[in-house]
Amino acid sequence: LAKAYNATKNNAYKKAFNKGLECILKSQYSNGGWPQKPRAKGYFQHITFNDGTMVGIMNFIREVYTEKNYNFVKFDTRKRCEEQFELGVKCIIQCQIKVDGKLTAWCAQHHKDSLEPMGARSYEHPSISGGESADVVYLLMTIKEPSHVIKTSIESAVEWFDKSKITGVIYKKVGDDRKLMKLDDAPPIWARFYDIKTNRPIFSGRDGKIRYNVSEIEFERRNGYAWYVKSGEKVFKAWAEWRKIKGS
Repeated sequence: LAKAYNATKNNAYKKAFNKGLECILKSQYSNGGWPQKPRAKGYFQHITFNDGTMVGIMNFIREVYTEKNYNFVKFDTRKRCEEQFELGVKCIIQCQIKVDGKLTAWCAQHHKDSLEPMGARSYEHPSISGGESADVVYLLMTIKEPSHVIKTSIESAVEWFDKSKITGVIYKKVGDDRKLMKLDDAPPIWARFYDIKTNRPIFSGRDGKIRYNVSEIEFERRNGYAWYVKSGEKVFKAWAEWRKIKGS
């Protein structure tokens, strides 16, 4: 809509853009988190990192207050975007899971008030996410002048990704099924979910029971969900660049 307005100067596009932006800004909780959707109920009301919800919103509102393509937005609204982005960063820092006094990474969703890790669908338990956490820490690395607290958060998350990588195996399609198979020179992968206390990969079918081997859940969920991810590759690549720039 912003591009359409800039190209045509049609005020209908500008009005629609501003209404959408206002909806996004109003949906933020006072602690800085965003739910999966406005006026949400059930697990949708949790602070949602799943599917890139919160990170996507924060990247967008940062564009609004930093890029000239959005100069048509009122100054006060752009300033508000900046303030709410910063509040979102504070929420991210507060949500980072601590185990035995040590910071790790994030759950796919956190309670809108207590910020505790929360489950969603029956097979999505409170856990440390090897998937969603990658985009979260990547967002923190894009902050130009990170505070000591932000740097500590990044360093701790990267350490967790390093500790949690799975080597010597590959998760691949074999016939009409997916299987975890040994492969000595396979690149590292990460489980989508890790048990918070033990950091052990966990899996679950629609019955909601936690299992520790992906082969133990039903065929439909085993093949219909991303139980292993390569998200850590993005983290380590960004980390190598971040350390050069920040001198960490």
